[in-house]
Amino acid sequence: MEQTRPPMSQRINRGLTYLVALAIALWILIPIYLIALAAFSPRQLVYSWPKPLLPTSISIETMRFFLTSYGVLASVRNSVVVAVITLFLSLLIGAPAGYALARYVFRGHHAFQLLILSTRAFPIVILSIPMAVTFINWGLYDTVLSVALVHTAMALPTTVLVTSSVFIGIPKELEEAAMTLGCNRLQAVLRVVLPLALPGLAAAAIFTFVLSWNEVFAAAILTLQNRTLPAKMVVQLNESPIPFRFAGGFFLLVPSLLFIFAIRKYLFNLWGVKLK
Repeated sequence: MEQTRPPMSQRINRGLTYLVALAIALWILIPIYLIALAAFSPRQLVYSWPKPLLPTSISIETMRFFLTSYGVLASVRNSVVVAVITLFLSLLIGAPAGYALARYVFRGHHAFQLLILSTRAFPIVILSIPMAVTFINWGLYDTVLSVALVHTAMALPTTVLVTSSVFIGIPKELEEAAMTLGCNRLQAVLRVVLPLALPGLAAAAIFTFVLSWNEVFAAAILTLQNRTLPAKMVVQLNESPIPFRFAGGFFLLVPSLLFIFAIRKYLFNLWGVKLK
């Protein structure tokens, strides 16, 4: 049988969708490529004009100089520790809160969701002095734990709303069926709901990790000696040469990209795409 071709309007819409997707991908990938090109180019090529768009020679001199600079590796360790603590606390608190919003209806339910989201619009600059004084009184000033707690507070609203929408998409009848077969509610959630919610939890994890890794203001306010990498770079890069800035920018990108790559299969499963 002869296959029928899709209508012209459908092919045009599909072509426009591909063009938009390509434009978005290039908008994201071109800056990453240019930063990586400058980070691994010899210094004289970084200062040259016009700059080559294709790598003519590769050098790790700038990256090696950046990584061996005083305090950089310690800042990287602090950033990783803060991001991991933030990720753990955000999912530990945000996922149960999202489940409660998805499964229980109470008066002011929608207003409460809007109130949670509105906290992200509150400027953190206003809280800088009270926040610093509070952590000084607690004995947590200039520690990675203080930065992780602030990052958790910043990430929780989105984590709660994202996980809530994920749990809403999982039929409640699956839990009830598990409970009729001998599971209590906690066992039903852990054995049935949680595996189905992994793609959405992965999306929330990506947002939380990237937010914590790239956040500057709270880390700069709450730390002096134990700065995270973004806070340290903001202080130092104004006085650094241009190749050093490109190396720092590339190094900031790498952990987020690796983290997204590591959990990408859960995101693809969210749209029904299977990876081998």
